[in-house]
Amino acid sequence: MNNVKVGDLTIGKGQKLTLLGGPCTAESEALCLEVAEYLSTLCKELDIQYIFKASFDKANRSSGSSRRGPGMKAGLGYLAAVKEKFNIPVVTDIHESTDAAPVAEVADLLQIPAFLCRQTDLLVAAGKTMKPVNIKKGQFLAPEDMKGAVEKFRSTGNDQVMLCERGTTFGYHNLVVDMRSLQIMRNMGVPVVFDATHSVQLPGGLGNASGGQREFVLPLARAAAAIGIDALFTEVHPRPEQAWSDGPNSLDFRQIRETLVQVKALHDLIG
Repeated sequence: MNNVKVGDLTIGKGQKLTLLGGPCTAESEALCLEVAEYLSTLCKELDIQYIFKASFDKANRSSGSSRRGPGMKAGLGYLAAVKEKFNIPVVTDIHESTDAAPVAEVADLLQIPAFLCRQTDLLVAAGKTMKPVNIKKGQFLAPEDMKGAVEKFRSTGNDQVMLCERGTTFGYHNLVVDMRSLQIMRNMGVPVVFDATHSVQLPGGLGNASGGQREFVLPLARAAAAIGIDALFTEVHPRPEQAWSDGPNSLDFRQIRETLVQVKALHDLIG
């Protein structure tokens, strides 16, 4: 496996479990700092590597009237504040090829949203930044189909890539997780991430927004850890019912603690 370096962290075979976590949307600097403080402290306590995640723009909201985020300038400012105060790496999504270079000036890890995982120009632009990238597997793809995304990214000479499982479309307004995908993608020689909170999303399930089944986050995360993952992705919000996006599948502080304790125990058990 080709391990991935994110700042001072190494993700991959033989490495500590890593958490990519934070609010779905970078709603405010205060919220980002609140979540980053709690999760960075928790991860130090549990001996887990931590990367703060928040999106400055949610470009694929169900409704055109939904809150998308603070925009690139403000959002990158919030991420920079998190980095400076807590000395931790940060990750955020990019949606256009023109996003890659300016976002890479702040973010330590770039993320390709699942809906965009086959966009050649976006993958190439991300690769050219020479920053590590987490590519989410499309809800419409088989895990073996992600080989094409990896090859597009690596065509730039950048081999710092991870793949992320986040559920597969299962009829209307529902997702299912095929746990075999974690091993299939890992066999491509890349670290794998399990997105436990988007995997329980009910896309468009509330009509003008997506629903979610938060109660299944922990059992799915345990199953993924038992198969073997290098990193866990979770959306975390201190007040999920007030979250701008993905509140129904976000974890609060108590729930993320319980999840990390159990996932880390399984991760350490299987080595």
